[in-house]
Amino acid sequence: MSKTVAFIGLGNMGGGMAANLVKAGFNVNAFDLMEANLKAAADAGCTPMDCSKKAVEGVDFIVSMLPNGTIVESVYIDGDALLDVIPKTALILDCSTIAPANSRRVGVEAEKRGLNFVDAPVSGGVAAAAAGTLAFMVGGTEANFETAKTVLDAMGANIFRAGDIGAGQVAKICNNMLLAIHMSGTAEALQLGIDNGLDPKALSEIMLKSSGANWSLEKYNPVPGVMESVPSSNDYQGGFMVDLMLKDLGLAQEAANASKSSIPMGGAARNLFNLHKNSGGEDKGAKDFSSIQQLYSRD
Repeated sequence: MSKTVAFIGLGNMGGGMAANLVKAGFNVNAFDLMEANLKAAADAGCTPMDCSKKAVEGVDFIVSMLPNGTIVESVYIDGDALLDVIPKTALILDCSTIAPANSRRVGVEAEKRGLNFVDAPVSGGVAAAAAGTLAFMVGGTEANFETAKTVLDAMGANIFRAGDIGAGQVAKICNNMLLAIHMSGTAEALQLGIDNGLDPKALSEIMLKSSGANWSLEKYNPVPGVMESVPSSNDYQGGFMVDLMLKDLGLAQEAANASKSSIPMGGAARNLFNLHKNSGGEDKGAKDFSSIQQLYSRD
């Protein structure tokens, strides 16, 4: 018998993730505040629901993909209070990227009610969400992690247990801080080469075979025209927005403050992306984060 998933939050990432659950044979109750997102989910084979509490009735899993920690806490605890109506046999997987403290609060409240919860933030962006090749970083017990893989395998290619509840969020924050650092550094190095007469494609090939090789060069080159099918070659449309990268860098700073960690390069990356967002008299927050290249470019 097919398992049923309640999917809460059907934005750019959640819509593709929910569709992949349908393709894997799950029954999916889909809920979102945006009518257009509900229609897209219905077109993908989900059952659209007009109420989050109805969506979770009798389900085996709940997956949420929400914008921030305040909303996550509101959905589960303070506003909709889904924790009060979720079946005791269900597993909750929150795939939102939020502060570890938010995840831990939801986890504690879930445990008080005899419910099972994991935080499972994702890496990979919109294209990976649609393709089902996301990476999931999970925080929770070993037993809940093994159960969560039943659902996560349908949406991702790489699934890791980082530790107990909240650990998934810490891993995601660390990963995206490093991503911001090497993307901004890659853009800076490429622009230095361009300004000194080098072909960015040739320079990219050289660095890929040298000690400067990194993911941004290999998979996501920030210079337009160097690599096909990446946002830089589509006017920086699609992908992972600058605003979302700034959100994650803010979470990294909060985590660093809480643990008294030193993150000078993370702080520098945050400043650079914020400068880029507000440069040139326009808000570039909706562009892909590889558009940091434009901060350095003279064009």
